Amino acid sequence: MTGDCSAEELALQQQLQREPRNLTVLAKLGDLKARSGDDRAATSFFQAAMNVAAITRDIPASLHPLLNRAQAFLAAANQRFEDHLVNSLRSSGAKGGARIDAALDLLVGKRELYLQQPSSFYFPGLPQRQFYERAEFPWIAEIEAMIPAMRDELNAILADCATFDPYVVSDPNRPLSNNPLRDDPSWGAFYFWQHGKRIEANAARAPVTMCALEAAPIPIIDQRSPMALYSLLKPGTHIQPHHGLLNTRLICHIPLIAPEGCTLRVGNETRPWTEGEALIFDDSIEHEAWNRSDRTRIILLFEVWRPELKADERAALTALFEAINDYAGVPEDRG
Repeated sequence: MTGDCSAEELALQQQLQREPRNLTVLAKLGDLKARSGDDRAATSFFQAAMNVAAITRDIPASLHPLLNRAQAFLAAANQRFEDHLVNSLRSSGAKGGARIDAALDLLVGKRELYLQQPSSFYFPGLPQRQFYERAEFPWIAEIEAMIPAMRDELNAILADCATFDPYVVSDPNRPLSNNPLRDDPSWGAFYFWQHGKRIEANAARAPVTMCALEAAPIPIIDQRSPMALYSLLKPGTHIQPHHGLLNTRLICHIPLIAPEGCTLRVGNETRPWTEGEALIFDDSIEHEAWNRSDRTRIILLFEVWRPELKADERAALTALFEAINDYAGVPEDRG
């Protein structure tokens, strides 16, 4: 209160020695450093204070104004840091690109880091990629060329009032899934291949779709794969964040009916479904989906081998997964 900054810092530092995680002391030191123009030190103390605040219950109301100042300071300091980095890159003449941009966003906190976290099996050493691009897969063009005919098959099936089962179905031999769409047809499934078995009645109604699937490198694993289906999402439906079973596969979506307002988030990137264009992603990374339109979205969904896996690795994984099935049963995909 007297403006003696040196004495104030001495008192705070002495208290910090006794209580290194004292929220009030950390915040006041940050405020002191900000007033003295030491942005680096202020950022350090304010960030430490916010970290402690995040795990502290019942923060005194008297501290709220100071913590609000800390939050505002950190946001402004982060923007100054980002501006400095961007300007330095431009002045250097260095050519960045999408990966440099993504790394910069992670550094300054604009994006959160998401990694593979499969619920059943993790294969080490694979790239941590959220989406793959269509041009990377030569077989995609052949499938996309068949979309108009596949859409005609879908419309005929819908006109015939085909039944879509809920995507997440209760199993009396397993604990109930905590997925809010459990047994809810708002997220529906019409299978062509399920648990490695061809659903003949459905496949017979969509010969073009079955032909298109032959172009993709779909795993053949007893009781597991192929897996291919129409995935339906009714208006207003939100598929909550979740992880897939494996990181040895990629999920391919072929949008057949994709109204505007339907989007898929994988990790820190969100993309819309666009009719005629495949979406390919790693579902072992946290993902979620929305239908914010007033129409039903329907895609053709199937899985393919990760392109980074060698032929001998695919063969070994097939044998390993089938051995897991024999001993422990097929792991449950609960969405």
